[in-house]
Amino acid sequence: MTAVAENPTAANPAPVPEGSTMVTVKVARFNPEDGQGQRWESFQVPALSTDRFLNLLIYIKSYLDGTLTFRRSCAHGVCGSDAMRINGVNRLACKVLMKDMLPKNGKPVTISVEPIRGLPVEKDLVVDMEPFFDAFRAVKPYLITSGNEPTYERIQSQADRARFDDTTKCILCACCTTSCPVYWTDGSYFGPAAIVNAHRFIFDSRDEAARERLDILNEVDGVWRCRTTFNCTDACPRGIEVTKAIQEVKRALLFAR
Repeated sequence: MTAVAENPTAANPAPVPEGSTMVTVKVARFNPEDGQGQRWESFQVPALSTDRFLNLLIYIKSYLDGTLTFRRSCAHGVCGSDAMRINGVNRLACKVLMKDMLPKNGKPVTISVEPIRGLPVEKDLVVDMEPFFDAFRAVKPYLITSGNEPTYERIQSQADRARFDDTTKCILCACCTTSCPVYWTDGSYFGPAAIVNAHRFIFDSRDEAARERLDILNEVDGVWRCRTTFNCTDACPRGIEVTKAIQEVKRALLFAR
């Protein structure tokens, strides 16, 4: 549901917190129902050094334009809902600290925000995530075993667990996948996030379907489409070494598990 706020008037102005700095937020707008196509719209928003960029978007929606549409949930960098391009870089809006973006010399600041690339835009900053999740599901991102279930748990050594620890951190925000130039130009590529989640099970000593996943990723739209530009690693808000994980899957295909 989209909440619609009243536009501020002289009698009912939008609140401006004490000590805030006015920032211009330039938003890529798109409404499939108005026929105007994608366009830019700017808002003057008060920002505190303690704010995150997500707070500015919530301010716009609450006080300036209730039709602004974006995804958000936990606001703590865990759910991955609020991935967007902020000043041309894929980021989670809730993890961008305004203290790092506010001017140090009093000069005016403009922050641009637009939807992540490579996925169909539904409205404003919201994209259709289904192609992304289709690729995720295709690599079978779950434990596959045979035989009887263990009485308690499947035992694994600390060393075996550490082998894939990094790729367990993925929150499926799509920052990595939609920062990839190959994915922008050819949406059939599985993309970094799907490969990272395949890696998590390919190198899990308890799993028995590594060969099956490797065969999937050996197809034309699999790991060989990666050009090692490191965009994905730079974009990951969880600090996952995405490019390294992709290269490990390539080596597993070339040599052995």
